[in-house]
Amino acid sequence: MKTPLAGLPVNRFKQRLRAGEQLHGLWTVLADGYIAELLGGCGYDWLLIDAEHAPNDLRSVLQQVQGIAASREYLGELAGEVSHPVVRLPHGDPVLIKQYLEIGVRNLLIPMVETAEQAAELVKAVNYPTEGTRGLGATLGRASQWGRYRDYVEKASENITLILQIESKKGLANFDEIVATPGVDAVFFGPSDLAADFGLAGQPAHPEVTAVIDAALEKALEVGMPSGIMMVDPTAVRAWYDKGVSFAGVGVDSILLTRAADALLESFRN
Repeated sequence: MKTPLAGLPVNRFKQRLRAGEQLHGLWTVLADGYIAELLGGCGYDWLLIDAEHAPNDLRSVLQQVQGIAASREYLGELAGEVSHPVVRLPHGDPVLIKQYLEIGVRNLLIPMVETAEQAAELVKAVNYPTEGTRGLGATLGRASQWGRYRDYVEKASENITLILQIESKKGLANFDEIVATPGVDAVFFGPSDLAADFGLAGQPAHPEVTAVIDAALEKALEVGMPSGIMMVDPTAVRAWYDKGVSFAGVGVDSILLTRAADALLESFRN
């Protein structure tokens, strides 16, 4: 017989987001559990596992989530607030959402959300009936520790963070309705795709792009919706924090690796 565990652990990432803390994140695109475990010990508040633009699938994401969990185990109290995995799916497919939830992903970032109707369907996908459409199969998966968390179905929804990425003109046009959708936990601005949609590809910090994000961020702040952004320029990140962004991706593992490797080689060549 399975040994029941104490209640389902509270999602501290969601708690801290709601509390208005500023949470620093790192993008990981190298698609490897060993690297995720290494990064999990660095102390970032959250790690974004990218299944949209990186060579990730369900199995590789599982390995990375397990790697981050392992870093938590051996660091223990030294880790303080440990890194929380956030997974960006390739798209908002309810079938994919169900699978990622079953392997224990509790923080989802869904790209290219453009309408309130789309937002409402995504909310349904992360909730069990009668509020949603998620299938009942948790006892078969890691999320409930294969049924050992007896209260999983009861408490799952309140411990899932649904973050919607706004990265198009259409998404901005429908922004008010999207953030008003019950069950949406946060929004995330994508400056690069927004720049491309405005005919400014490769210029995510262009004043026109900054201005439209500023306007949307102000609306989000008015209704108490946490907002995030991705910027690898530290000065730009600090400026967005000052404006009210509550969580930011401040770097990418592949960029950090290539820059450090290039700089080391250059130091010898010189």
